[in-house]
Amino acid sequence: MHVDCFWNRDDRYYHTGGWHGTKKLDGGTLFTQFSHFIDILYWLFGDITNIKANFYDFNHQHTTEFEDSGVVQFDFVKGGAGSINYSTAVYGQNMESSLSIIGEKGSVKVGGQYMNEIVYCHIKDYEQQVLEDTLPPNDYGKYKGSAANHQFVIQNVVDALQGSNTVTTNSLEGLKVVEIIENIYKLKN
Repeated sequence: MHVDCFWNRDDRYYHTGGWHGTKKLDGGTLFTQFSHFIDILYWLFGDITNIKANFYDFNHQHTTEFEDSGVVQFDFVKGGAGSINYSTAVYGQNMESSLSIIGEKGSVKVGGQYMNEIVYCHIKDYEQQVLEDTLPPNDYGKYKGSAANHQFVIQNVVDALQGSNTVTTNSLEGLKVVEIIENIYKLKN
């Protein structure tokens, strides 16, 4: 399993006086920008161990208190290995968000600028389905963010609170993602 997330977050995003870029309120690039991808890998493959990580600050030395790029390698507790390459130092616009899975009986890559297309799908005894078009990315004016899906999560919470649906995720799963990110950051000097 391999995740690539190469995004643009420039000085307009990390403006002085805001919470973005502060260690105390923002927490770091993995928390603010790429936690959803760590959530996906945990949901699909479970917990990780044997973590190795390198962190870099290419473009944000004067605007953030943490890295803007990193390379993380790990093993899955249940077997297999994975890696995450990430950066917010891409010039001008988001470049890529992708998840590649290589398995014994097939391989899949979901990617594109906003993880919005099936780039590769070759699985034994499986015929790829035609999928509906994805929603456009979140538009924050000065830059575009990830795929616009947050409204589905928010609506699920509202529905669960009103008793018309059950919650699709729970706080323990969210806390596990936080724990994984904290374990990755423990390797930082």
